[in-house]
Amino acid sequence: MSRQLNVLSPKFVETVEIPGRYADGGGLYLQVSAGKDGRVTKSWLFRYMRGGSTSREMGLGATTMRKGDGYTTLAQARQKRTKAREMLEAGIDPLDVKRAGKTAERIEKAKAMTFGHCSTEYIKEHAPEWKGEKHVKLWKGSLNKYVLSELGGLPVAAIDTALVLKVLKPIWATKTKTAVDVRSRIELILNWAKIHGYRDGENPARWKGHLENALPKPAKIAKITHHPAMPYDDLPGFVGKLRKERSIAAAALEWTILAAARTDDTLGFTWSEVDTEKGLWTIPAARMKADADHRVPLSDRMLEILDKLDRGTAFVFSGKTPKKKLAHVAMLKVLKAIQPGFTVHGFRSTFKDWASEQTAYSNEVSEMALAHKIPNAVEAAYRRGDLFDKRRRLMADWSSVTIRAGRI
Repeated sequence: MSRQLNVLSPKFVETVEIPGRYADGGGLYLQVSAGKDGRVTKSWLFRYMRGGSTSREMGLGATTMRKGDGYTTLAQARQKRTKAREMLEAGIDPLDVKRAGKTAERIEKAKAMTFGHCSTEYIKEHAPEWKGEKHVKLWKGSLNKYVLSELGGLPVAAIDTALVLKVLKPIWATKTKTAVDVRSRIELILNWAKIHGYRDGENPARWKGHLENALPKPAKIAKITHHPAMPYDDLPGFVGKLRKERSIAAAALEWTILAAARTDDTLGFTWSEVDTEKGLWTIPAARMKADADHRVPLSDRMLEILDKLDRGTAFVFSGKTPKKKLAHVAMLKVLKAIQPGFTVHGFRSTFKDWASEQTAYSNEVSEMALAHKIPNAVEAAYRRGDLFDKRRRLMADWSSVTIRAGRI
């Protein structure tokens, strides 16, 4: 007696709620499952034998009584069953055909995904973990200038070593630091593309064991240049001239020197971060390079600077309007007008030189004052405090150097 086909009715498919498998005949089953939340889901399953002894199962889609994308009606499930059985009779495994179709679909999708698309998605996904819009601008700027004209419109799956070298070689010797950053960014984008299934194989932008064999080591062709730093003996004379200026930018520059802070720390400084009663400025982790809050003890002169500023602004050192921060180049312009040849960041080196050569404070105290991350993981794990009391004395002594010369 032949097996019965088309056992299930549309009404049964619509109303059944008891979990289980219900045969429609010819290897077609309605699978009813209950989730953890108690909701029932229904889908179609085709079961068949392969090679006489191996049982295989192939999903035919979720079920619904309404036609729509992503759903399979009872009638459509039966059509798929018929097609699958025809393949079996022809010696073709329907599951292999289905998987091959998915592979082909993935390949076509990968072909349509360009390096430019991947770079846009990478930046969009990682921007929230980066420190502000400046980092995003650096990424976009370097990619737009050096990469996208060559790679942007190409399928990300087609990017190979020759194409990466075509981008890097013109700038490797002349703009080495930029080229190193560009290589790293290409590598990260290609890693992202591989994880998302848009390309396979090794990353052609990787350095170790790959591009290091095609390009000279950066350290061999570009000497590390440090920010020009003012000698600490020249600091009192410079600060004396600086204090004659009455601009916000001049006040911000003196503050940056006294705090041994980074430019971005000063520019992003808001009134909520300062406690004048405790003599404390707390820079939140979100704005710090080391991803941890940094407490800065305030010297008497720093408190004087704050006392002269308008507290009705969004940022302590406001820009053209009360809601905007000071322009990034404002402090540098003041510095160049008084004494050209140095950088704002260089004052951190001035501070470090002075602390190392003119004081008895330990290296870890001055390093903590500069908010440098502890490179040794074991030491970092055991160091609990931030040496705040010692740093308060150090910063008070540093403040006095801006007034008078001589040893502390």
